Amino acid sequence: MAHPLEKALDVMVSTFHKYSAKDGDKFKLNRSELQELLTRELPSCLRGLFSLQKRTDEAAFRKLISNLDSNKDNEVDFQEYCVFLSSVAMMCNEFFEGRPDKQPRKK
Repeated sequence: MAHPLEKALDVMVSTFHKYSAKDGDKFKLNRSELQELLTRELPSCLRGLFSLQKRTDEAAFRKLISNLDSNKDNEVDFQEYCVFLSSVAMMCNEFFEGRPDKQPRKK
């Protein structure tokens, strides 16, 4: 049986490929694939990211893509996706630091 962190890595990789395989380059997320992935897989996170900015959802999404797309090819490759997920994980960790009443509960 896989350990929890191994399962998390499997989900991270398989989720990327589930969406990247839909259109065009199967190893990159285009704009619509990324938007669908974030909307379906990280809806609370997406709302949180957009609420931090004083922009419309569409403008905030364009800004997010621009920030993720480090090589400026108008697509998000796996490395850029991993940087995004790492950033989200760090933001979650910072939120929970110093808030023992808000920390995720152990099973």
